[in-house]
Amino acid sequence: MRYSFCMSVTTDAEVPIEDYLCLALWKASRSMTSLYRDLLDELGLTYPQYLVMRLLWQKGPQPVKVIASVLQLDYGTLSPLLKRLEAAGLVTRCRRRDDERSVEIGLTDAGEALRAKADDVPTRLICAMGLDEQTRAQLLQMLRQLTETVSAAAESGDRGEQPAKK
Repeated sequence: MRYSFCMSVTTDAEVPIEDYLCLALWKASRSMTSLYRDLLDELGLTYPQYLVMRLLWQKGPQPVKVIASVLQLDYGTLSPLLKRLEAAGLVTRCRRRDDERSVEIGLTDAGEALRAKADDVPTRLICAMGLDEQTRAQLLQMLRQLTETVSAAAESGDRGEQPAKK
């Protein structure tokens, strides 16, 4: 999909690096990850492990395929992460009875108990961000839209190149 506004956008060579959107997104991501790291150290979880646990706390046992899809993690990243959570006694991995090819991830008693300690993480994060509810909701909507648009462009092979001038 091509957008007409792309024709009027200046090139990266003309934009100061401090104004690169990709740099602002990268810095925001690093800041969020750092904040989460501080909050999650108390729980003994990494950020990706926390996301898996949060998904399981909210939705119950899930096939690995669903976890990978929801969190947009490849199997090469997710499989060792799940093994570490299993070794820590927080999750179980078992083949589904209805589909032997599918592995389902569930919580152990210790994994379920960890939920109480993690319940305040989202609230603490929101408070640290300093955003009111309306701004938070707007930012979330914009980020979802950005992810959807960029993912669609990547899938279609549209890298935003401008057509050659005649």
